Amino acid sequence: MTSHLPPVRRTAAQQELLHAALTDLWEQRISFNQVLGLKVLSLQPSDVRVAVTMRPDLVGHYAYGRLHGGVISATLDALAGLALMVALGEKHCDESAEQVMHRFGRMGTIDLRVDYLRQAVGSRFVAQAEVTRLGGRIGSTQMRMHSDSGALVATGAASYVVS
Repeated sequence: MTSHLPPVRRTAAQQELLHAALTDLWEQRISFNQVLGLKVLSLQPSDVRVAVTMRPDLVGHYAYGRLHGGVISATLDALAGLALMVALGEKHCDESAEQVMHRFGRMGTIDLRVDYLRQAVGSRFVAQAEVTRLGGRIGSTQMRMHSDSGALVATGAASYVVS
């Protein structure tokens, strides 16, 4: 008789290593994220959040000082990929941080939709993503971005190759 025991989760120390590696990858090693100034706020499976602070070089309309739509789209795209990385880490909770990090080499966006709901005016924007499906080859997400006043400025949906 074969036993189907649940996988042994990585230790708390290994989980911290994974979070540190994900943050380093996302904030330091992905150059475009550095250009945008994206910062990780939370890597909890049910709460993956990032922030972007407004700067003059991110302005999309000189007269209004609003965040450029391309910055919004790129932030939501990058965030969705990060949420899938976190979900893959949970799916493969029996693997070390190093093993999980190797899984991200083939990830890529295959579909992205962004709905711009209102002008993105503010000094800081926070975006959150939720993984809606994580299959063996494809992962799907939904994202939201809020201004520092709490206004919902954009939503998005995206799909990624994850294998």
